[in-house]
Amino acid sequence: MPISNFVTFEPSERTGIIRRIDEKRVTTIEANVAADVLVNDQVLALGAALEAAELPDDVSFSFAGEAEDQAESMTFLVGAFVAAIFMMFVILLVQFNNFQQAFVVMSAIIFSIAGVLLGLIVTGRPFGIVMGGIGVIALAGIVVNNNIVLIDTYNDLKRQGQAPLEAALRTGAQRLRPVILTSVTTALGLMPMVIGLNLNFFTRDIVYGAPSTQWWTELSSAIAGGLVVATILTLVVTPAMLILGERKETRAQRQKPLAR
Repeated sequence: MPISNFVTFEPSERTGIIRRIDEKRVTTIEANVAADVLVNDQVLALGAALEAAELPDDVSFSFAGEAEDQAESMTFLVGAFVAAIFMMFVILLVQFNNFQQAFVVMSAIIFSIAGVLLGLIVTGRPFGIVMGGIGVIALAGIVVNNNIVLIDTYNDLKRQGQAPLEAALRTGAQRLRPVILTSVTTALGLMPMVIGLNLNFFTRDIVYGAPSTQWWTELSSAIAGGLVVATILTLVVTPAMLILGERKETRAQRQKPLAR
């Protein structure tokens, strides 16, 4: 009696396949995370659990997929940020011909990162490597621009014969409006993305928190929050650091004859 009377033959995937990479046996485990869970947190927790599992010495593990893409993006953005900071520093050094003033501008970029974190906390968004990193790089350009306007005016007033303290005070008074207008207009322009506002011109609907706005909320929150802190730093901390540098130079010049 033929066996076809009882069974049917259909092609199917073969089971028990042994996969190897570089002559090493490899097993791939795939999983997804819930919508309200961060991938990075789960990767860290899973890595810690595997480290504590006391696996054999010849067993190793690595994370691919979104975790691998995130690591590559972080490497690229860190390199781009360092390159941008270095180029900014070189240009400032060539223009101002003063290491101290160039370092003052660079320090404002570092301090403004606190504003980035503040903006993300207010909006309840996590710090993502891609959009958060791009926001920090974009914010650096605005911060440098405001500080250049302030320091250039300070140097002009000093060349006119004014004392460092008086030049710093007049600089803050003269450049208060341009710096605040630059920061306020930029922050207000980003507000629709910060609050997740989506305007449909065809159906004339205004939607808050639409899915299309979620991608840009983190970027806009980072820039807007950083601008708030950077504006205060530009108008208060930058003049104070300039005066501090002038006083150190004056004290060093007074001590030179005594050392001889």
